[in-house]
Amino acid sequence: MTGQNELAGRVALVAGATRGAGRAMAVELGRAGALVYVTGRTTRERTSEVGRPTETIEQTAELVTAAGGTGIAVPTDHLDPAQVKALTERIDREQGRLDVLVNSLWGGDRLIEFDTRLWDLDLENGLRMLRLGIDSHLITSHYALPLLIRRPGGLVVEITDGTATFNRRYRENLCFDLTKNAPHRIAFGLAAELGEHGGTAVSLTPGFLRSEEMLDHFGVTEETWRDAVAQEPHFAIAESPALIARGLRALAADPDKARWSGQSLSSGQLAKEYDFTDTDGSRPDGFGYFEEVVFGGKDGSAADYR
Repeated sequence: MTGQNELAGRVALVAGATRGAGRAMAVELGRAGALVYVTGRTTRERTSEVGRPTETIEQTAELVTAAGGTGIAVPTDHLDPAQVKALTERIDREQGRLDVLVNSLWGGDRLIEFDTRLWDLDLENGLRMLRLGIDSHLITSHYALPLLIRRPGGLVVEITDGTATFNRRYRENLCFDLTKNAPHRIAFGLAAELGEHGGTAVSLTPGFLRSEEMLDHFGVTEETWRDAVAQEPHFAIAESPALIARGLRALAADPDKARWSGQSLSSGQLAKEYDFTDTDGSRPDGFGYFEEVVFGGKDGSAADYR
């Protein structure tokens, strides 16, 4: 797939790196030798509205450094333009460059009311989702992109839930649906704007992600995650955060990554393209499984898509 330290000398910002895919992507960039600024709202002194004190941005920065890179934690609320402006000014002052921007900002899972009509939704929660999953991305890119476009080859990755094709199916909550479709359009638009500067923008989604929160939900660990399949059969297709992280690493190191610009990508798609696997040696294709078996009625099991 990729060699060691292929991202040495590169500077990355993973916005929303406290846990889950964001944390894994930051660590993997560090494993490739990058210097990574990691941001989030949960620190060792303060817990964000998500309410999970068990993961902090300081921990993420330490994991980045332990993996072989340099991790720098900067507490940041990406809905506060002043904080984001200060963050990007700090990166400019300390590094003078930005090569990779990952917008992995979210934190709205607790607000979702599935199978609820718009007129029955908690409006405050719905609008908060839009702020967390769309406004934060736009604010961050507004301040970070002037630094990124100084050098050709910059990469912007919009993290979302569901590919553009998968998300043609209604996501059962209008505010959630809007929030998770917007990154595809953001990447599409930024691809057009970055092109003249030699930059690339894509949207990227994991499949059925075994995040810390999901493991806790099922009462399992990364080592015992298969025990949860009895509760939720579709969890058999679940992937660790390492899969999307390895996809990001391969994409960032690809000298021909511009061929992807403006596209909607998935961890499973990149695993096939760049020939890497998940931590257990499998190559789960979550979206293929859901589209063909779960929704399409095709005979098959999750094992056929790993």
